Amino acid sequence: MARFFPTLKIKLRQAGMLDKPEDFIKRTFISSLYMSAGLILFMFLLLSKFSNIGLMFFLGVPVIFIGMFFYMIKLPDLKVAREEKEVAKEIVFAGRFIIIELESGVPLYNAMINIAKSYPIVGKYFREITNKIDLGTSMEDALNEATDLVPSNDLRRILWQIINSIRTGTNVGKSLYSVMDQVAKDQLTEVNKYGKKLNPLAMFYMIMAVIMPSLGVTMLIILSSFIKFELNLTILMVISLLLAFVQFMFISIVKLSRPPIEF
Repeated sequence: MARFFPTLKIKLRQAGMLDKPEDFIKRTFISSLYMSAGLILFMFLLLSKFSNIGLMFFLGVPVIFIGMFFYMIKLPDLKVAREEKEVAKEIVFAGRFIIIELESGVPLYNAMINIAKSYPIVGKYFREITNKIDLGTSMEDALNEATDLVPSNDLRRILWQIINSIRTGTNVGKSLYSVMDQVAKDQLTEVNKYGKKLNPLAMFYMIMAVIMPSLGVTMLIILSSFIKFELNLTILMVISLLLAFVQFMFISIVKLSRPPIEF
């Protein structure tokens, strides 16, 4: 089955997961089987009164299992995306730090050690590079290996620029200027996009979570007094749960839309 996921090996390495693709798929398969069994048992207890329960399970069991499997197989992608967001918070500051270090006359190796000490997220990737250099790997080879492991495209661009400068013999600090300038502009663009997204999100929140619930419940109370409709506590609790769900979805959308940048 690992042959159907050719990029799984590199994603596992980028996510910091030491499993082999075959072992990860095996573990995912078993976990999906257990979770599907638990969900199916819960659905059986919930829907046992229906007469066509057998047909439901015949059609639903493979669908639930396949859905669980493909959901859990995306775990490395989720970890890579989360790590990329963490790197984005430090990448501009770390890039400028290494430029200042190099312009101050600090050797590239020492500059990478200083980054590893100063920045916990970005620094761990430079620490791996320096550890490989200490074990006898050349700096160019260590940087090349790191480009396959880092989850951030911005950090990968910085490493590529360092590699190109080492190969051509040019000044690393000056070469990084253009890369860091482009990274900063990209982050500024993300901030501007986020600002534009907030306006429709705020309008959606005002309509779905403020105006419609208040007017809707008021109209429902008025109509219940004219028609034979009992507005009991159960209905009000269901409405409250729906409103809580809308609030939760709105907060989640805002958090997911926010760019991973320290303003």
